Order: sequence, then C-alpha cells, then structure tokens
Amino acid sequence: MLPQRGTERVSYTLLVNQQTYTVEQVEPRMLLADVLREVLRLTGTHLGCEHGACGACTVLVDGRPVRSCLMLGIQAQNQSIITVEGLSASDATLSTLQTAFWDEHALQCGFCTPGMLIAATHLLHENPHPSRQQIREALSGNLCRCTGYQNIVNAIERAAGGEGTESRG
Repeated sequence: MLPQRGTERVSYTLLVNQQTYTVEQVEPRMLLADVLREVLRLTGTHLGCEHGACGACTVLVDGRPVRSCLMLGIQAQNQSIITVEGLSASDATLSTLQTAFWDEHALQCGFCTPGMLIAATHLLHENPHPSRQQIREALSGNLCRCTGYQNIVNAIERAAGGEGTESRG
C-alpha cells in the first residue's frame, strides 16, 4: 500500500541570517519561501508570482540569488541563507544599501523591495562599482510595478559610492 500523499513529515536545520533554525515536522515539498514566512516567521521575503518570474522572493543561498518560491526548504540544508532581514545590523541599523533606498525614495508600495535589495546586495558584492547599465541588468529579473526603476537604480548607484541621482550628473 502506498502512503497517502502529504502524510510524510521531515525535520531539518537551516542557517538563516547567521542563525540556526530547526524546521520540524513539515512536508518535504514545502518551498523555501513558505518555510521562511510560515515556519520561521521571517516575512520580509515576499511571494508574488510563485513561478520565479517576479523576483520578490529572492534570497541569497551561499551568496547566490535564488528564487525561494522555486526551491524546496529541505534543499537549503547545509547552506547559508540571507533574507532581507539579514541585511541590517543586529541592532536594526539599516545597511548602506537600505539607507540609500530610503534616501533615494526607491520604493513605493514596497512589495518588490526585499527582492530588489537582495539582488542589489549580490551585485555590489560581485561588482562594488557597477555602471548604471550593469545595475539595470542585475535588476532585470526583478519586477516593480510602481517606481519605474529610476530611483532604485539611483539608490544602488548611491550605495556603490556614486552620486545616486541621475540628474546630478
């Protein structure tokens, strides 16, 4: 006799934002995005399209951007995960990038912001002084329906040490 679908449960540990979490008795098919939001209560990771197209659920897994709606939580064992909550300091001080987003008004509704911040964090780690075109290319997998991207590009440029506002230069 085959086991009923959905009755198997697993437990595992995840390293998220440099903290170890135990995920207990969840279905092995639970997506990383759902584990982060529903089990660990790290709700900064947003679910938009749930098909990997919008980028709202992007997190860093071992330093690489990953769509958490396309990865099973159990697949993230033995890897370091950084969510948007992990970008600020332990005392909740905003990172340079987060401050630049604030200063440049790089968000409106804020839904895409966590994925944008994660994508930008990866970009700046790989290329600390990207051109505006490189910034646009790095964000090409993240959709924003409010801002038109201009202020987001300005914010990333500011965080990289550039002026930030296109009209300044």
